[in-house]
Amino acid sequence: MTSKVTYLGHLRTSSIHLKSGTEILSDAPIDNHGKGEAFSPTDLVANALGSCILTIMGIKAQDLNIDISGTTAEVTKTMQAEPRRIAKIEINVTFIKFQDEKTRKILEKAAMTCPVINSLHPDLEKVITFNWK
Repeated sequence: MTSKVTYLGHLRTSSIHLKSGTEILSDAPIDNHGKGEAFSPTDLVANALGSCILTIMGIKAQDLNIDISGTTAEVTKTMQAEPRRIAKIEINVTFIKFQDEKTRKILEKAAMTCPVINSLHPDLEKVITFNWK
């Protein structure tokens, strides 16, 4: 088992990662009867894509013996009404350290192999942008 999710009431859950004990709270969003005081479940899906992309690029960067610390991924999720689902996830990746063109291509290609992007439904629009300083 990876995690245990407990319903806390008032449209809030607590997810415990069993190996580390780390907790993530989630709330229903304001537009769906919630308070919006924490990540919604769909926010976590979108955030997982950004986190996965950075993790896979980090693994590739280690293989290349380069440091991409400080790289960020800004995540924007767009919902659709009928049926209610995530329609689009936009990830804006910004690097703060210069990389040559060859390294950029390698890292961008690695990002697109992230398990989350390969697990999301093909109808879900995914827009990934890489910004190099």
